[in-house]
Amino acid sequence: MKIFVKAKPAAKEEKVEKISETSFVVSVKEPPMRGRANIAIGKALAEYFKVSNSQVRLISGFSSKQKGFEIL
Repeated sequence: MKIFVKAKPAAKEEKVEKISETSFVVSVKEPPMRGRANIAIGKALAEYFKVSNSQVRLISGFSSKQKGFEIL
C-alpha cells in the first residue's frame, strides 16, 4: 500500500495523524539532518500499521516535507 506523509520533524511529541485513507501527518522528535527524521518517521509508521521496520520504505521525498512511503 502506498501512502503520502506530511513530515513534521523536530516536533515536541511523536504522533501519527490520519487525514484520509492514504494521507497522514507524522510528527517526530528527530531533526531533519542526515535522514534521521526519515528513519524516525518510518519507525512511527511501522508502529502505527503494526508491521516491522523493514516493511516500511521511503519511495519519494527524501529531502521534502511531502513524502511517499510504501507499506509492504
